[in-house]
Amino acid sequence: MEYLTGVKKNETMEISQLLAESTPGDRVKVHGVVHTIRDLGTVAFVILRKREGLLQCVWESGKGEVNRKEIREAASVEVTGILEKNPKAPEGIEIRMETVRVLSTPADGQMPLPIAKWKLNTSLEAKLNYRSISLRNIRERARFRLQEGLTRAFRDYLYGQGFTEIHTPKIGARSAEGGANVFKLEYFHRPAILQQSPQFYKQMMVGVFERVFETAPVFRAEKHNTKRHLNEYTSLDFEMGFIDGFEDLMAMETGYLQYAMKLLKQKYEKELDILEISLPDVSRIPAVRFDDIKKQVSQTYGRQIRNPFDLEPEEEQLIGRYAKEAWGSDFVFVTHYPSKKRPFYAMDDPEDPRYTLSFDLLYNGMEITTGGQRIHEYDRLLQKMESRGMTGEGMEQYLLTFRHGMPPHGGIGIGLERFTMMLTGEDNVRETTLFPRDLSRLEP
Repeated sequence: MEYLTGVKKNETMEISQLLAESTPGDRVKVHGVVHTIRDLGTVAFVILRKREGLLQCVWESGKGEVNRKEIREAASVEVTGILEKNPKAPEGIEIRMETVRVLSTPADGQMPLPIAKWKLNTSLEAKLNYRSISLRNIRERARFRLQEGLTRAFRDYLYGQGFTEIHTPKIGARSAEGGANVFKLEYFHRPAILQQSPQFYKQMMVGVFERVFETAPVFRAEKHNTKRHLNEYTSLDFEMGFIDGFEDLMAMETGYLQYAMKLLKQKYEKELDILEISLPDVSRIPAVRFDDIKKQVSQTYGRQIRNPFDLEPEEEQLIGRYAKEAWGSDFVFVTHYPSKKRPFYAMDDPEDPRYTLSFDLLYNGMEITTGGQRIHEYDRLLQKMESRGMTGEGMEQYLLTFRHGMPPHGGIGIGLERFTMMLTGEDNVRETTLFPRDLSRLEP
């Protein structure tokens, strides 16, 4: 009989442990994957890829019990040796190899992509076709570490603000967003769809927990092929009750952004350095009305307003440019979107029902967030639906929630991959999506 009592302490050490717990001259043991080998004949520099970065090991002919021929790129190995300082090596340390135990050897001796290069200068198509290989490149991997930081900050910050994390179904009978852009499927001989949003569920849960959030995939069956759209992406959603107005939502998101940038600076400095990223200033974010900013950028940059009810991508870019030039901000909230371009549950502005108490957040001219106050009164919700020619079919449970009372509430949804794209300075959202799904890609 054997009992497990917790995490097993390993003999092998991570890079952070080598730096904090060991001194030069210590005999240490590490494991890792052979990232690349620089062979100089009697000396070879074997670079291991570990979860925390790269670690240099040095093989010397005639020293130790190491057969150089056994060490191959992409092999998983366990190395024992003497720790030494070397300012030219990654992290300023290296290990003089004494023994090597090969844990696994690649079946193919030729890598499909040059992952050991600092920049993976190959096409996006090739990177996506060999996604699990291309992400072994240190720079490619760093983007997703930062993406982890954005998600981690979202959870941590909202937990600290009294939110409850929920997990809502992704298969449903009806979409919260409406429209024809849904993926349809057969669910045990019944029609069903993949959810475009957790909107209905998170609103229903406001009546239970008051403040809820979720990080989960959403699905959009839109036949687009742009650099900013995906058919499946990760949405960071929160919904909060007992708000005084939609300004409370913008303030909460601003607090999240401040927390996220602080966390990235503290915990992800290595990745920021690898990608040469300067974090944006989010100490204060301007907010401006939809109709006012459209007129302002039209006058400032001489662009005619073609669509009075929505923002075209070029307009978003000009608004981002204006925010930077006028207010020194990479972010700007655009508020009071026209009612006809917002879902039925969006609360209309009581002072001008043509507009809603809603907003988008633009980051360097790219929309990364949509949010706003919701209609919380049952009769007003029915009136809005009736004015749009909608019925309650398929929404019975959603409407039932409002029949039995709901507090004033609202929420937001952030596109995680698009947010990461803007933070890392990429121009294609597929670069910051682990396994993109678009019109042409269903694998890997």
